[in-house]
Amino acid sequence: MSLRTRLLLALLGLVAAGLLVAGAATYSSLRSFLVDRVDQQLREALQPAAIALGGGPGVGGPGGSNLPPGTYAQLRDGAGTVLNTVSFTYGAGDYPAPVLPDPLPSGSAGSRDDDGRGAVFTAESTAGGAGGFRVLVERPPSLQRTLIVAIPLTETHQTLTRLLGIEALVSGLVLVGLAVAAWLLIKRDLRPLESMAVTADAIAAGDLSQRVEPAEPRTEVGRLGLSLNTMLARIEEAFAERAATEEKLRRFLADASHELRTPLTSIRGYAELFHRGAKDDPDDLATAMRRIEEEGRRMGVMVDELLLLARLGEGRRPERAPVDLARVVADAVGDARAADPSRPIALEAPAELLVTGDDLQLRQVVANLFGNARQHTPAGSPVRVRLRAEAEGPGGAGAAVLEVADEGPGLAPEAAGKVFEPFYRADGSRARQSGGAGLGLAIVAAIVEAHGGSVALRTQAGDGATFSVRLPLAAAADDA
Repeated sequence: MSLRTRLLLALLGLVAAGLLVAGAATYSSLRSFLVDRVDQQLREALQPAAIALGGGPGVGGPGGSNLPPGTYAQLRDGAGTVLNTVSFTYGAGDYPAPVLPDPLPSGSAGSRDDDGRGAVFTAESTAGGAGGFRVLVERPPSLQRTLIVAIPLTETHQTLTRLLGIEALVSGLVLVGLAVAAWLLIKRDLRPLESMAVTADAIAAGDLSQRVEPAEPRTEVGRLGLSLNTMLARIEEAFAERAATEEKLRRFLADASHELRTPLTSIRGYAELFHRGAKDDPDDLATAMRRIEEEGRRMGVMVDELLLLARLGEGRRPERAPVDLARVVADAVGDARAADPSRPIALEAPAELLVTGDDLQLRQVVANLFGNARQHTPAGSPVRVRLRAEAEGPGGAGAAVLEVADEGPGLAPEAAGKVFEPFYRADGSRARQSGGAGLGLAIVAAIVEAHGGSVALRTQAGDGATFSVRLPLAAAADDA
């Protein structure tokens, strides 16, 4: 059974129970009122009935002569013999008489009237059927007589029957109207849940971009929609991250395989050359051994870089110790000048600038930036190095900013956005003379990120490139 049907049945059941209780209370109250009114008429009918029966005055209190049609009166002597009977028909024909019990109930056996004298009870009619009579038995203490007065309950029964019919009709109309209104309201209010179910089916089919409606804080269903949309956004983000990670892993493995295959192919080729006779020629043997050693060394460097990237990717925090970045940069500039004396390198740096991190890793960052400038710019092209402190840095704290700018060919915007990816080479070539395996800048980005900093590239084709590294100052890093 659907939720809509259960809600509708529960509502109708509660309303029907309420109508039944209200109808029963109304019926009972009206019946009590009508019976009390007939009892009052019985007391008022004592004197007119006594006069009509010849019982004389004094048997009842003052009353009127307009008795209800069908009123029955009977007079008995002390032995219970019927002396006289009368029925107030007003010329309307015969009326049934009450079926009186034998013996008649006494005042102690029946209900007493307000004067504490007469017994009042309900009796069946000689005509049968519903209604009957309301009977008053009065024994005047001054006479050895018993006066019986009975008023038919036909009008009372008709009134109560009509009330039952009205209550049944009104209750039926109320239930029907309520059922229609409730069905429409429940259908309208549950329509968002049906929409959510359709959206959930689409999401289950794999479309994580779907969102449920409504999503507003005003209603319970709307708040549910907000919670579900928040959950779906996080799930979609997690799936997107997983897909991106898997894609990066596949690309990384493919590039690593390609890069490692090149030196392995060279080593295998020189090994085959050695077996074909190079071992007998000292010059060929020396060449083969030298190239095997060079390719093996280059492959070892590549494997070390890959292992470093893997360790940084595991989220391990680097060693945290004060490092004088100014000294690290000055040493790297000295090394670069010694390796390439023809290249002018300008340095602008303070005497000391402390950051917190791993001294060896930070040295590798600076060395990789200088190596990138040397490999991708013409010989003799100048390089400008600037180190400074800024009041605002990563996380809103002070930062050390290192800039390495060259005057090389620069990069197009689409290439600039990929330079920090592993194995990316802007020239599209894998030639050894034009650079390494494309891991240097990826290592720079990974180390800087592990130190809580950031790295950026400003470049334009034909206008050189400027790499900016931002690292938290020592005090800011220690507070983080």
